[in-house]
Order: sequence, then C-alpha cells, then structure tokens
Amino acid sequence: MQAVAAQILQTHSGVAVECAYLELSPPDLPTVCARLVERGIRTITIVPMFLGVGKHAREDLPVLVTALREAHPQIDFELQGAVGEDLRLIALLADIAAERPKRP
Repeated sequence: MQAVAAQILQTHSGVAVECAYLELSPPDLPTVCARLVERGIRTITIVPMFLGVGKHAREDLPVLVTALREAHPQIDFELQGAVGEDLRLIALLADIAAERPKRP
C-alpha cells in the first residue's frame, strides 16, 4: 500500500495521499481523514486496497465512511470499490500469474 501511495505522489503531482488502516496498524481512517480535513482537503477518496470483498470491504468500511460523513458534513467522501474487483487489476494479476519465471 505504501508503494502505491509513493507511485501516486510521483505520477500525480498535487494529489494528497495518505495511507490508513482498519485494524492492527496505525494510523486509522478517522485519524487520517481528520489530518486531511485540517490541511484543507474537501474531497476524500477512499480506495480499499483489498484483493477480495470480505467483511471489511462489505460491512466495516461503509459503516466507517457513514460515520466520517456525519462527523465531517462539509467533506465529500468518495468510497471506491475494492481494488481486487477492478477488471484491470484482475487482468494484470492474470498476466503475472501466466508468465514463465525468469531464470538467471
């Protein structure tokens, strides 16, 4: 996830990027969103970096985003689908899986 954030910063100048976690590791999503709001960000797009749509993506995250919208009504929160559901990523993963290993 950190590598994706670094790539965004490198290729999309002017885009504010922060990583947040739902459990086990800080910072959590409410903390990161509060920091972005303090910086004057008015639209926050949340991109779930899940390969599948499990309980976190299906249940926990929508509830959390609803709470964020209530806590920050002036902010436009956009919740994307899990990256693992994106056909572009599925195609890329299939290409990687089908490649023959490179031998030294």
